[in-house]
Amino acid sequence: MKSLSFERNIGRFAAARIASSLGAGQGAKYGPLRLIDADAPVLPSPSWAHVQPVLAGICGSDLATVDGRSSRYFEDLVSFPFVPGHEVVGVLTSLPELGEVAPTKGAKAKPPTFALGDRVVIEPVLGCVARNIAPPCARCAIGDVGGCERITFGHIHAGLQTGYCTDTGGGWSQSGLVAHYSQLHLVPQTLSDKDAVMIEPLACGIHAALAATTDADQSVAIVGAGTVGLMVTASLSWLARKGYIPSPKEILVGARYPHQKRLALSLGATRALGGEQLPRAVRRSTHSLSVGAPKQKAGMLAGGADVVIDCVGSASSIAESLSMVSPRGRVLLVGMPAKVSVDLASLWHREVALVGAYAYGREEVGPDKKLRRTFDLAIEAAKDLHLGSLVSATYPIDRFEEALIHAGSAGRRGSVKIAFDLRGEERRRPATTEGGAQ
Repeated sequence: MKSLSFERNIGRFAAARIASSLGAGQGAKYGPLRLIDADAPVLPSPSWAHVQPVLAGICGSDLATVDGRSSRYFEDLVSFPFVPGHEVVGVLTSLPELGEVAPTKGAKAKPPTFALGDRVVIEPVLGCVARNIAPPCARCAIGDVGGCERITFGHIHAGLQTGYCTDTGGGWSQSGLVAHYSQLHLVPQTLSDKDAVMIEPLACGIHAALAATTDADQSVAIVGAGTVGLMVTASLSWLARKGYIPSPKEILVGARYPHQKRLALSLGATRALGGEQLPRAVRRSTHSLSVGAPKQKAGMLAGGADVVIDCVGSASSIAESLSMVSPRGRVLLVGMPAKVSVDLASLWHREVALVGAYAYGREEVGPDKKLRRTFDLAIEAAKDLHLGSLVSATYPIDRFEEALIHAGSAGRRGSVKIAFDLRGEERRRPATTEGGAQ
């Protein structure tokens, strides 16, 4: 069976970085990602199960890794070689022994029940429970697995998530992966495979939306309308409709391409504008004054949006976010950055909060601050939103170079999410996609 393996190879890593200067995803041709024959990973303990991937998405963090552009911060938080792929819907081919799961208000939640052949999505963070660490760290003890302090310890190798750990395998594989029972979530029958593969990025969007909004009638600006930006937009709108958060006064989205604007509006944006028009729209909406010479490409607003959510994570997007957030406002960094150079004088002078939003765990929702697992919220939202239409193309694993290049140019090509189809030719359903990919 075929798997994509990412190895520690400095020379190929450098070659991938050079190749990616021609476009995101180009590093797949020259980098340390190889198609190999591999068996399924060994179960680390009886609490783990084998999962056969059906669809596995390509994330922006995956592209950064393949292109040699991920931060060196992660070097000690992963183990090589690893099989990428953390946006996964699959079927159970073995069953785990069940135990306690994350607590809710001090009480242990009832463990789920599984059957062979069940469709599941993977909650990829490898926290203390999955690592057989007892007692768990302070964050894992209350269900905030995204903040786990021990992702390099325990009875498996380092790896912040499935897809970055040599012991677990990942979604980009025909031979399957292994997952701890605490990572498994049953997929409702009403959801298609494409709906289900969007649950993990939707969970990221829900976590970010809940971190961003605290008061009623906030003005929110979202920088970027790729998968992450669209998931945050959808999450803000859905959470407000459900009464889980106060309704934002408006949601302004900066979208580079026409299809992104249409999708942002359909998912709940008040307005969707070209990226360069977003600061102007924020200025007009918030009745702010512009500071700086008119000839400047991007001046600073004297006022600005209450919350700016950066779904890109580049130096320019962070600078733009800081330029249009209000004094004592909040900039939420959802797009994964690497090493960037940004002038933080306004952060200091205007007492702006710059906050990261990573992964998921448990959330406080509604006026009563009820505790819910992020993935439970994402599955609930997925049943309402049916985001499978955002999966623009799927590719077999042996066409990984095409798939990654397509993912890297998704916006320009009118696409959103690109995924690998791991079902095999005899089980793959024909699908009409751009460029003839299935």
